[in-house]
Amino acid sequence: MPFEHYSIIESTLREGEQFSTATFSTADKQQIAAMLDDFGVEMIEMTSPCASPQSESDIRAVVDMGLNARILTHIRCHRDDALRALDTGVHGVDVVIGTSPQLMQHSHGKSIRQIIDTAWDVLSFIREQRPDIILRFSTEDSFRSRESDLLRVYLAVADMGLVDRLGVADTVGVASPDQVERLVGQLVRLTGLDVEFHGHNDSGCAIANACAALVGGATHIDTSVLGIGERNGITPLGGLVARLYTLNRAYVEKYHLPLLPELDALIASLCQIQIPFNNYITGASAFIHKAGIHAKAVLADPTTYEAINPADFGMRREISIGHRLTGWNAVRDRADQLGLTIDDDNLRQITRRIKAQADNAPLGLDEVDHLLRENAR
Repeated sequence: MPFEHYSIIESTLREGEQFSTATFSTADKQQIAAMLDDFGVEMIEMTSPCASPQSESDIRAVVDMGLNARILTHIRCHRDDALRALDTGVHGVDVVIGTSPQLMQHSHGKSIRQIIDTAWDVLSFIREQRPDIILRFSTEDSFRSRESDLLRVYLAVADMGLVDRLGVADTVGVASPDQVERLVGQLVRLTGLDVEFHGHNDSGCAIANACAALVGGATHIDTSVLGIGERNGITPLGGLVARLYTLNRAYVEKYHLPLLPELDALIASLCQIQIPFNNYITGASAFIHKAGIHAKAVLADPTTYEAINPADFGMRREISIGHRLTGWNAVRDRADQLGLTIDDDNLRQITRRIKAQADNAPLGLDEVDHLLRENAR
């Protein structure tokens, strides 16, 4: 099954650094890496050492932590970049080069033949220096590239016998799930290599595309905490986990799920942003039930309106009752929580009073509690 065997390449410390308000210190990066390792991600990808002297130093600091997660760095398809990456002691190197007409013209200026020749030069150099290193080759802007160009490059790289996996990147977030599944499936069938998917969220398809990649046979998915990254970011760690959880909780049981709220809170704090109210799992409204018919059913059996059990993530559900949509079952449940004995007729009368008052303004929980205590025996 496609969802039973996959690894997460967590890229908060690479793609995430490209988010508009992300500026992580060395200590921040170590804290993030340690928490991601505790969560159980298999690989942590970091910014290229060529980005800045501090970036290179930070890679060394995280490598020296001795985490279970393998530490990777992401570099251009250049020998100089590769040499500096190898010198940091990382466990893996992720090599990338653009193949779309836009990037071929405005980024590196190479033809497809030159891209293949450059890939051979860089990949063979890396493999000669570190035979044991984890090595990935990815095209950039894969889904705006000509299919014939993509396959020519991927097949040539596969035939070199140098890399452990191929990368597919929806760099500007234009791919659809069927396109992702098709391309990944082609690469799996034609090369037999592991395939990694990196999907941006510019048009809202990052999670769907990541799952489509797994259906196509991908073995690795790139994520970042809260989905932070360039522009609208990439597949969010929590969003991917939520989607796989709803398919089968067993697909995510290898991860320490209660750490997810702490990870989201940490990144939100460091980036000086709020966790979106509707964020997967950790948003403020993720487990709040308001409408009376919903509340009644959830009180009887939470699975009626919850596909995700909040307790699995260290979260709690909330039944909102101080509003015009409230139902008497929710009011009764609140009375029970307070240890109050109120007969059903009185509970229905209290519910009508709450609805009437809430037509002017919602009631706070303390106001609801006051009404309940006034009518308790």
